Amino acid sequence: MIYLFQYLHINKSFHMKKNMGKTDKLIRLFIVIGIALLSYFKVVNGVLSYVLLGVASIFLLTSFLNFCPLYTLIGVNTCSVEEQSKE
Repeated sequence: MIYLFQYLHINKSFHMKKNMGKTDKLIRLFIVIGIALLSYFKVVNGVLSYVLLGVASIFLLTSFLNFCPLYTLIGVNTCSVEEQSKE
């Protein structure tokens, strides 16, 4: 993790480009809702509940930002050309 921050500090040209499409965002939002419901109705509880809620919050944040850092690292882009041009 420290190496990533050093890379971002050295490489000043880094910026968050859209790399997440509408379908990907919808899938993530449905997963977030599912995890929230599982936790709310106590289907999942304890440490697993907290871990899943952490994953759900990351999914929610990346959905709103239209950017997934993991996609950047592995070279995936689910955003269409039309959506990227609106940026």
